[in-house]
Amino acid sequence: MEAERQQDIEETTAVEAPREASLVPVTESARTLLTRMFADPYTLEPDERVALVEHLRDAVQAHPQVAQVRVLYGMALCVNLDVQEAIEQLGEGVRLDPESFVAQLKMGELWMRLRVCRKAEEHTHKAALLARNPIQADLARKQAAAIRTMLREGVERGGYKSPFQIFGRLFRRRQTALAVDG
Repeated sequence: MEAERQQDIEETTAVEAPREASLVPVTESARTLLTRMFADPYTLEPDERVALVEHLRDAVQAHPQVAQVRVLYGMALCVNLDVQEAIEQLGEGVRLDPESFVAQLKMGELWMRLRVCRKAEEHTHKAALLARNPIQADLARKQAAAIRTMLREGVERGGYKSPFQIFGRLFRRRQTALAVDG
């Protein structure tokens, strides 16, 4: 009876382990670099950024099913300007744990910085729905406001307009101005 109960506990823990493994072991130097990255990513020297990426790459290889590690790795890749790999790692973090506020928010932030506003808007909205406290809700709200501003100002990537459309609009404005002055 006691052996069966212990086995049930072990099976339950094994099933929940990826979700509960938010404190994945990383080296003390990696933890220090992560703390500095969160405080101000610009304080990390290029060799420190590379070292942090290496530490987190090892952590991802050791724990490939833990979304939080993938998100940290994706954030470090962003700081190191490895955009394509950051997209892949953050995307995998979102895939592994679609209910993760941080994964959705950071994926939205990366798309926002890349000026892919519709994708940024989608992930930021999901993050806002997942917010569990006022601080998270405020972070998502501010990011969503920045995305709306970008959309309103027309800085979205992919919003390419033909040069003929631009010059046509300028020509019409000039014609209108001449007609008013004339």
